[in-house]
Amino acid sequence: MARCGVCFHHCDIPEGRRGFCGARTCAGGEVIPENYGRITALALDPVEKKPLRRFYSGGMILSAGSYGCNLRCPFCQNHDISWSVEAMRLAGRAEQVSPEALAEAAVKLKPRGNIGLAFTYNEPLIGWEYVRDAAKLSREAGLKNVLVTNGTAELPVLEAVAPYIDAMNIDLKGFTDRYYTQVLGGSLGMVKAFIARAAQTCHVELTTLIVPGENDSEDEMRALTAWVADLTDADGWPIGREIPLHISRFFPRFQMTDRQATDVRRIYRLADIARERLRYVYTGNC
Repeated sequence: MARCGVCFHHCDIPEGRRGFCGARTCAGGEVIPENYGRITALALDPVEKKPLRRFYSGGMILSAGSYGCNLRCPFCQNHDISWSVEAMRLAGRAEQVSPEALAEAAVKLKPRGNIGLAFTYNEPLIGWEYVRDAAKLSREAGLKNVLVTNGTAELPVLEAVAPYIDAMNIDLKGFTDRYYTQVLGGSLGMVKAFIARAAQTCHVELTTLIVPGENDSEDEMRALTAWVADLTDADGWPIGREIPLHISRFFPRFQMTDRQATDVRRIYRLADIARERLRYVYTGNC
């Protein structure tokens, strides 16, 4: 048995078994990423789809994902490749792509406007070793690297990949401990610490999905944006007001079909509130 140090779960994983995320296992008394190079989704996407609005806008990026996640969002749009029962059953059948092969594929797509690699679709940091290795090769080839993450990782994990990451979109899914703990199975404190440090290492944009009855109050949006606005760079200079925030509309899916889609008027109202503190606020799924 060995203890995993990637996130707040700190799973004690028996030999040959998986941790909570479904992608890290114990082998020879050490925790290793079982999903290393196991690609379940690969697509050339617009950069704006990550979403990133203030980073190489108009460009394309080769987006790769694996399986496994350390949250349990009941509305997950990628549950079929991330953490559903079917995803776990098919996990071992995913195609294995070496870091070298992924970086080479990204280079070959440059004539189609590709700027680099995006690690996305599932939670990439539960397989951070692959992110580090592929991103390093991509950087050496003159490409950019993007991380799309829920931010649920210990800071040493962030420090291991940060030298090779040019931009991140990080989910700040809400701003109450209740929502993170009871609905998502996560840790707001860990995400806040991750965002605060990430904003000091690369370009960061944030995404908040507004779920009716969960995180859609004006007070919560004011608290969230006040915290973001106070973020600083490594030298203590304020940068928070310049961090883009994407406020997205919820649609019922997966295990959360007990409510209607978020009212578009609510999205626009919360965006107006966010603009009281932040310079760049975008609405999505409207």
